[in-house]
Amino acid sequence: MGNLTVSANDPSDSASGSNKHGSNKHRVRRWLLGVVLGLAIAGAIGWWVISRSNASAANKDATTPPLVTVVRPKLGEITAAVSLTGIISAQNDMPIGVDGEGGRIADVLVEAGDRVKKGRLLARLDPFVAQSQVDAAAASLEELRASAAVAQAEYSRAERARDVFSVEDAERRHTTAITAQAKVKLAEAQLTEARTRLERTNVSAPSDGVVLTRTAEVGQIALPGTSVLFHLAKNAAIEMRGQVAEQDVTWLKIGQAVKVYLDGAPQTFIGHIWQIGAVIDPGTRQGSVRIALPYADPNLRPGAFARADVDVGTSRGVIVPQTAVLSDDAGTYAFIVDTDQHVVRRAVKVGGAHAEGLIVTAGLNDELRVIAIAGAFLRAGERVNVANDVSVAGQSGALVNGGSATQTTALTP
Repeated sequence: MGNLTVSANDPSDSASGSNKHGSNKHRVRRWLLGVVLGLAIAGAIGWWVISRSNASAANKDATTPPLVTVVRPKLGEITAAVSLTGIISAQNDMPIGVDGEGGRIADVLVEAGDRVKKGRLLARLDPFVAQSQVDAAAASLEELRASAAVAQAEYSRAERARDVFSVEDAERRHTTAITAQAKVKLAEAQLTEARTRLERTNVSAPSDGVVLTRTAEVGQIALPGTSVLFHLAKNAAIEMRGQVAEQDVTWLKIGQAVKVYLDGAPQTFIGHIWQIGAVIDPGTRQGSVRIALPYADPNLRPGAFARADVDVGTSRGVIVPQTAVLSDDAGTYAFIVDTDQHVVRRAVKVGGAHAEGLIVTAGLNDELRVIAIAGAFLRAGERVNVANDVSVAGQSGALVNGGSATQTTALTP
C-alpha cells in the first residue's frame, strides 16, 4: 500500500497577507488627504495674494489725483453775424389760370424765364364757342334796335297827330316804344357779356414780371379755379426765405444788409431784410426771415438752396471748448485749475457758439487755465494733475446759437 499524505494551509500565512493589504489602503488614504490639503493651502495663498494686489491698486488710485487737460482761452473782440439757411423764391409768386368758363388751350405764347409786361398775352383758349355767342348777341341787338326804332316812330307819329289817334292808342304806342328800348339795353348787356367771355379766352399777365413756370400745353383743357397755367414773379422781385432760431430773432432788424451764398455760385449776393416773421413756430422754435435780392443774376433761381450771414455787431469775450462749459441748478459754470492744482468753480455767461467752442462773454479771461473735458466728473476743491496747456486761438469760424443759427467771429486781442 502506498503512503497517504494530507496537507493543510498554515494559519499564520493567511494573517500575514491580510495585514499587508490593509497597510496599503491606509497609505493611499494618507496620500490623497495630503494632496487635498496642499491644494487648499495653495488656493488660500493665491486668494490672499490677489486681494492684497487689488487693495494696493485701489489705494494707489485713491491717492493719485486725476489727470486733466486745460486750455488757455483767447480774449478779444468778436465780430458776430447770425447765419441762416433757406430757399430762393419769388417775393410775390402769382399763380395764373383761366378766368371764366375755361376751354381747350389753342396756343401758348411764352416760356419759363421770359420777362413780360402787364397785359402781355400768355396763352389763348379756343374762341369758337365764345365768338359764336358774340355774333348771336350782336345780331339780336341789331334786330331789337330796328324794332325799337319802328316803335319809337309810331309813337312819335301818334304824338304829332293827337286829333287822329285816341288817347289809348297813343299810350299803347308809348309803352311799346319804351319796352323796345329796354329790350335794346338788355341785348347790349348780353353782347357785352359775350364779348367779355370772348376776351377771357385770352390768358394775360396781370403785372410786369418774369414767368417762373409754365404748365400750359396746347390741347389741354383749362378749367377755372383748378388749372394753374403759369407762375409769375411779380415785378421780377426775388428773395431768400430763411429760418432762424428764436433766440437770434432779436438780433435782426428790417433793412439790415445780408450776404447770400449759393452752392456752386462764385459770387456773393447782397440783399437786405424786408420782413421778419411775427410768430415763432411752436414745433421748430424758429422764426422766418425774408431777404430781398436783385434779379439781375440768372443764378438766383427760385427753389435754389442758399446760406446767408447777417452782421449783428461786436462784443468782447473768450472762446473755450464746448465741453468746458457745464450747467446745473445754480447756473452755467466752468472749472479752472488754480496755482495749487485745485479745481475751482467759476460762473460764466455764454454769448454764443463758435466752430472751435463756445463764446464766453463774462467769467473768464486769458490768464486762467480752464478744464477742457470731463469736468462733470470733478468736484470743486479737488486736487488734479494737469496733462498739458493748450491755447485757444481766435480764428474765424461759424458761431452757432441754439444749434440752428450761426455766427461768424474774428478775434482781435
